[in-house]
Amino acid sequence: MCRQVFGFRLAMIALAAPAALLHAAPGLGVRLVGVAVVVTFMVSYVLFRDWERFGPLLLRHPSLLAADTLLGSLLLVSAGPDTTLAYVSVCTPLLAGLVYSWRGAACFASLQGLILLLVHATLKADRHAPVAEALLLPGLCVISGAMGSTLRGLMLRFGAATQALTATQARLAAAEAVSAERARLAREMHDSVAKTLYGVALAADGLAATASAESPDPARIRSEAGLVSRSARRAATESRELLRDLRREAAPEGGQAVAEARDRTPLWPELRSYAHDFTARTGLPVTCALPPPDTTPLALPSPLVRHLLSITAEALENVHRHASATHVEVRAEIHGALLRLSVLDDGTGLPPDTTLDRLRASGHFGLLGMVERAAQTGARIRIGRGDRERGTEVRVELPLPIVAGPERRQR
Repeated sequence: MCRQVFGFRLAMIALAAPAALLHAAPGLGVRLVGVAVVVTFMVSYVLFRDWERFGPLLLRHPSLLAADTLLGSLLLVSAGPDTTLAYVSVCTPLLAGLVYSWRGAACFASLQGLILLLVHATLKADRHAPVAEALLLPGLCVISGAMGSTLRGLMLRFGAATQALTATQARLAAAEAVSAERARLAREMHDSVAKTLYGVALAADGLAATASAESPDPARIRSEAGLVSRSARRAATESRELLRDLRREAAPEGGQAVAEARDRTPLWPELRSYAHDFTARTGLPVTCALPPPDTTPLALPSPLVRHLLSITAEALENVHRHASATHVEVRAEIHGALLRLSVLDDGTGLPPDTTLDRLRASGHFGLLGMVERAAQTGARIRIGRGDRERGTEVRVELPLPIVAGPERRQR
């Protein structure tokens, strides 16, 4: 705003300079007026162009603005109070109000008003001028000074409010980041370490039951002990992966995009591997309705594949633990502009009053983690019966532009 004031002054001085030079007395008067024109014009130009650099100097030294006011009064005397330069004098109290608050506005409004009254009384002494005409510009100086100090107060309040809003937004962003990280850790622990440790506990219970039998079978004990050992090692590996993910430094945005483009994993073999391991571990048959192996594999970024596989694994575990199902089907296809992944079973289905809030309150976080993972990848998830009479269907639909490679996106 101060720069705009000096821009207005710059234009008005340029318009009033010829009149000031024409009305100046020959000789020394023309030289003095010329010096005043050059000084006031250059000062206005410098402050208009580099206000951020020279504005603090003007803020620390109000005498500079007083000297500029006196030089402007010399032009005003030479050009006359009827020229455009008279209205430039109104800018001085406005600028003082913006820079020095109401004290500076009062001081410079009084000084500029006094100068205008003296110029008006001196140059128009030959005729009787109305009082209203003589008091018009001094009154405008008082009004502009009050406006400047008021605008200063409003802008300072606005700046303080903006700073407070920025600080609040930063705190909210930090709180949201912490909450998101806590939710991510909860999902990762639930879908990896917690499940593996639960399997270790079950295997240990089986080993204890076998060992405490009247005639324990050594082969079965060795098998169950090996299962406990493998499960414990798997839990340790998953813990290390979780810690490595936490220790991993964030890559730059461009570098992260390049890394994701290079680090891609085919989805169909991973789904078949998960289904085979699930059947071998639980004995529950799983049918995979996936594209044929001879088709072009769908290679996705590894983090996205991990989310999809975690959703699939959680859905299969829920079928094994809660559904009392006899068969499970994992189906995946590219349907139009969507990648559709479904896990269907013929079990008892979800209770009719199941909600995420009730599951969270009762300590069941599997479905909540599935919903959060789907939201994080930009996918839609549906959990229910679907078009079947019984059982449960978990369906994930991911938009094709998200999963397509760079070449396909470009086409």
